[in-house]
Amino acid sequence: MSALCKQTIFKLIQEEKLFTDYVNLEDQLQPNGFDLTIKEVGKLAGAGVIGTDNKERILSEILPVDFDQDGFAHLSQGVYAIVVNEIVTLPKNLMALVRPRSSLLRCGATIGAAVWDAGYSGRSQMTLRVDNTLGLKIRKDARIAQMVFFTLDEAAVVGYSGRYQNENK
Repeated sequence: MSALCKQTIFKLIQEEKLFTDYVNLEDQLQPNGFDLTIKEVGKLAGAGVIGTDNKERILSEILPVDFDQDGFAHLSQGVYAIVVNEIVTLPKNLMALVRPRSSLLRCGATIGAAVWDAGYSGRSQMTLRVDNTLGLKIRKDARIAQMVFFTLDEAAVVGYSGRYQNENK
């Protein structure tokens, strides 16, 4: 397994549509990954349920948070659901992880994200946790996290086919 570099990511964007609906390719393409930008913010407003199978799973209710006339959302301390602008389509020989951008961390906030399995396609949702007691002001389309890609030792025979396949497209 190895991580992909900027040149390889760019080639996959151009040839295989690894990403669509990005905001600014030049700004988002990084030496070791691709920056994701914020499309929507919602406040978690209910408890979730995680059981032993998918039939018992209940996702938390999410209430939309509006961006003001200048394009900013004013977030108090707490946990939010965010949707990114970019649609990612992973081939069966790649998986991805997402980490918060360092500027977000330096403002007292972080991103919670899972593994992106080979074969996944969608406009992803993740959590934004604001720990700063004074809150966070964040602009729509701001770069908030970086997706890093890893090649698998061999392509998955069956790619991701779970509940979140093709989400938010």
